[in-house]
Amino acid sequence: MKKVITYGTFDLFHKGHYNIIKRARALGDYLIVGVTSESYDIERGKLNVRDSLIKRIENVRRTELADEIIIEEYQGQKVNDIIKYDIDILVVGSDWRGKFDYLKNYCDVVYLERTKNISSTKLRGEGVIFNMGVVTDDIRDNDFVQESKYVSGVHVERVFSEDEKTAQDFCDKYELDSWWNDYNEFLSGIDIVYIKCRQLEREQYIERAIDMGKYVISDVPAALSPEKLRYFFRKAAEHKVVLIERLTLVYLRAFTQLVWLVHSNLVGDLVSVKCAISQDDFEGGKPFNETVCNAICAVIKILGKNCLEVNTNAVTDRQGKFVYDMITIKYENALATIEIGTTVDVEDEMVIIGSNGRVTIPNDWWNTGYFEANISGREFLKRYSFNFDGNGFRYLLQELMIMIRDKRTECTRLFYDESVKLLEVLETINQKG
Repeated sequence: MKKVITYGTFDLFHKGHYNIIKRARALGDYLIVGVTSESYDIERGKLNVRDSLIKRIENVRRTELADEIIIEEYQGQKVNDIIKYDIDILVVGSDWRGKFDYLKNYCDVVYLERTKNISSTKLRGEGVIFNMGVVTDDIRDNDFVQESKYVSGVHVERVFSEDEKTAQDFCDKYELDSWWNDYNEFLSGIDIVYIKCRQLEREQYIERAIDMGKYVISDVPAALSPEKLRYFFRKAAEHKVVLIERLTLVYLRAFTQLVWLVHSNLVGDLVSVKCAISQDDFEGGKPFNETVCNAICAVIKILGKNCLEVNTNAVTDRQGKFVYDMITIKYENALATIEIGTTVDVEDEMVIIGSNGRVTIPNDWWNTGYFEANISGREFLKRYSFNFDGNGFRYLLQELMIMIRDKRTECTRLFYDESVKLLEVLETINQKG
């Protein structure tokens, strides 16, 4: 008898789940289905799971395809299950291709292609899975496709690019359903669009998506002027959709807690915020505007919008190419400095100084999962640590799903007036630089 095992969360049970169970069943004589527990989902960074474990098990049972259902409760359980149940074949989705190859020492591992177009599937009166698309001009996805797998209720299906080969290559690489180079047709089949193309083309895609009633995630900055950004926000509100900029820092629990604590006088009156960031270290090298926006965002969230003066001190090499800048943002009783470099060595760090101590986020602070507080008069550092998985994109998607559920048109993690202020500061930097 050939035994097969497969695993999944099976939240908001849809035809994609049914198909993988059915295809796994066809590979053997006896099928075991492992359903992840709530605690294990939290541990592995799965967000926004809506159905209870009991309901998810019942949905699998109703397929009448599983001979046995077990609960997956911890990392590494698959090896023990394969040995315990004398498994011949492990079945997983192709989006995890290669990740479970180490288990080939114990059994055959089969990666099944994912089911297309699951977003149109009704979920027993509970709504639909939101279909997402990507607008791009290269084949990098910024981990958007992979991160979306950790958020229930969303599914990346299609890609648009003006260049046919780019669209085709992106579609093939990330195993999406379809590629398009007609933007209106592309938009007609999705609910949420992530726009990650070059800055000069970004605005036209954002405006058209909002006009067609789509929720929009955009790389930063979403517009070239504060006036245009205000216009986009007004238009999104009129169409009862949301425009969110991809500043994942503000969606991280650690950063949210840090802001709350420093505003609650953790280190006394705030005197200084110092951010250092390297373009080369930031996601493999980003344009200046996109890189510095993360630092400006952090400063605004900590010190507020009411800055008095912005100055820049850009340094170029002998060929006139930018290599380094020290930006200062003056407040009435505090000073923010942003150190940004490209080919020069900049030590990534954020330091917040108050009248009664300091808070430090070392290394890649824009992906923070923890920070340290050094309070005057204490002999020890207090460390605050929070779950952080992936590159932070899943937390943005989770917040977007909450906004859609609550029918909110403004993000409370980064208010519209904060986004506009960020762009005003960026505009000043570029004009003075």
